[in-house]
Amino acid sequence: MLTKFIESNGKKYYPVIGMEIHAEMNTKTKMWCPCKNDPFEDEPNKHVCPICMANPGTLPVPNLQAIQNVMKMGFSVGGNIANFTEFDRKNYFYPDIPKGYQISQYKFPIVTDGNLAGVKLTRIHLEEDTATSTHDKDDATLINFNRAGVPLMELVTEPVVHDSETAIHFAKEMQLLLKTLNISDADIEKGHMRMEANISISLDPNIFGIKVEVKNIGSFKSLEGAIKYEFKRHIECLQTGETIVQETRGYDEASGTTKSQRTKENSADYRYFPDPDITKMYLHDNPVFEYEKVKASLPELPNQKRARLEVLGLKKDTIELFVTQPIFGNYFDSVVMESLENINFINLSANYISSDLAGAVKEKPEHEKEEQFPEIVNFRELISMIIDEKIASRAAKDILTSMIADKNITPEKYAEEKDLMQISDEARLFPIIQIILADEKNVKSIADYKKGIEPALMALVGQAIKQTNGKANPTITKKIFIENLK
Repeated sequence: MLTKFIESNGKKYYPVIGMEIHAEMNTKTKMWCPCKNDPFEDEPNKHVCPICMANPGTLPVPNLQAIQNVMKMGFSVGGNIANFTEFDRKNYFYPDIPKGYQISQYKFPIVTDGNLAGVKLTRIHLEEDTATSTHDKDDATLINFNRAGVPLMELVTEPVVHDSETAIHFAKEMQLLLKTLNISDADIEKGHMRMEANISISLDPNIFGIKVEVKNIGSFKSLEGAIKYEFKRHIECLQTGETIVQETRGYDEASGTTKSQRTKENSADYRYFPDPDITKMYLHDNPVFEYEKVKASLPELPNQKRARLEVLGLKKDTIELFVTQPIFGNYFDSVVMESLENINFINLSANYISSDLAGAVKEKPEHEKEEQFPEIVNFRELISMIIDEKIASRAAKDILTSMIADKNITPEKYAEEKDLMQISDEARLFPIIQIILADEKNVKSIADYKKGIEPALMALVGQAIKQTNGKANPTITKKIFIENLK
């Protein structure tokens, strides 16, 4: 029974979304042949062969790496990795499928069940991508087969999502997991990852409504727009008595609307049957698939990393940065590796990496960011200098900026050369404090402190820090003030 609803004109409407996500695998070669997996090659139809072009007499040979990639995904989401699996022919005619059918999986996918970001999964299977069609060349359509046969993973969820926020969170977690496992670049703008939403709305919480599939959604913003528009359209149809057609629609970003593309097919329309040219596979029993080795090869998964960083006491925003942008998370791990018992060192390191370092390189292209990071040993030295009160936070930020610009800079030597070291010598601080105490403008602050008003003391300390251009050691400065105000 559905419990989440949208209320409109005094009635409750129960929305349901099932997600489908396709991801191109980043294998070296295509799914069935030795052609290079490079769908973005500038030269059209460069990476093709008789198998890609479905020449008579050619036979497909499955890509082991692609199968293992889907197994990795299955292990990561707690799914069931099938022992027996097979590939099927999905029959339909379209110019981007030269065989007249697509090799996919139907009854026996590689993975069933599982859970990702709280969303229950139905299956994860493997198929081949299609060629790329270009329709804007006068009256002709051009076909580029560089993408034809690229391994394509499809993940299907149960219809358990009820709002666009959950759908977007799920899709982002899917993208993050694909990147973490290094099985897909998952770049939505380039088409590595494509989202589809199966949307329905019903007046009866016990019955699903008519399902509409919105295909090839090209951004998270578009996913939100498509879902919200379809919710609105379905409700209006139910309110006016208009029939909702089971169909495939496309989302138009410019208008913020969806448009009908074709009537939705059922599985029977594709006339699935096992591909007789591809052998049946037993993933557990056949050592070629390396079942246990693949399972053991999983990296630290995003939720595992979140849990580990929470134990260290990091802030939620910092944790998300370190999880979603691993270059910062990996750098943090390297910095604190030898200081896991030092909470102060951990927190300071996290703060300077997530704010100052991340802010300094945010305008850099992704592939250049890590090149700007200071050497680990130098960053550790900088954090230790802050903890030991050798430098103030303002000086630390300036030193870090210089270290990012020049990796040869070592913080302590640089601080000494630039006169940035904190003043901790009581003999140097005492005359400055005496002048402040003798200043008539501070009579009230002194009297307030003697009455027990602590902020008054900090106002005096602040003056000393200001007069030393931020270099007076606050702890020692405060101590001298207290001794002279007894």
